[in-house]
Amino acid sequence: MQRTDEQVDLVDEEYVVGLSGAALFAALTGALAYISIPYPLSPAPVTLQVLGIFLTATFLGAKWGGLSAILYVLAGALGAPVFASGSPGIGVLLGNTGGYLWSYPLAVPLIGWLAYGKIGIPSPSDTGAARLVGALAAGTLVIYALGTAQMMVVNQLALAEAIWVGAIVFFPAEAAKIAAVIAVVRSRAVPDWSAEGIASGR
Repeated sequence: MQRTDEQVDLVDEEYVVGLSGAALFAALTGALAYISIPYPLSPAPVTLQVLGIFLTATFLGAKWGGLSAILYVLAGALGAPVFASGSPGIGVLLGNTGGYLWSYPLAVPLIGWLAYGKIGIPSPSDTGAARLVGALAAGTLVIYALGTAQMMVVNQLALAEAIWVGAIVFFPAEAAKIAAVIAVVRSRAVPDWSAEGIASGR
């Protein structure tokens, strides 16, 4: 009976931590979106939104990270100033850079699943750097596939031009963001919110 009680407590604790983490990382992604620099090589700016998405997937995993990404996009659609440079509204989702935003609820669960092979809150420090880099790279491809597709339609670009201005010119910046995530994981700058991490106090 005691074992059953402990299991129930653990599930309840994960939901509390998961919901709190989803809200926190959605807010973090919105805050990072304010760091937005016009990019002469593309109609889209360079922002730190994707860094927020990478951190969300890395520390919350597929289920709770996916919820966080949905909360972020939904908040912006409802008028919260959380998209690039603090811009809000459904018009952003339908505009030039909307494809990148639509991709986040897809990319985060993919990263979480590829990195950890489970949907619960992960232990990032227990995952190999190579596997995490591969998962983040796969998520990047999803983000830029959808972003490029919508940019191509909205701006009526040829496919090759859309791929160049919507994806390739950003790859060095995304590589730097992936490196930053790995550095944060290895430094343990963010607490381990998994069941194992909570139990051990990490």
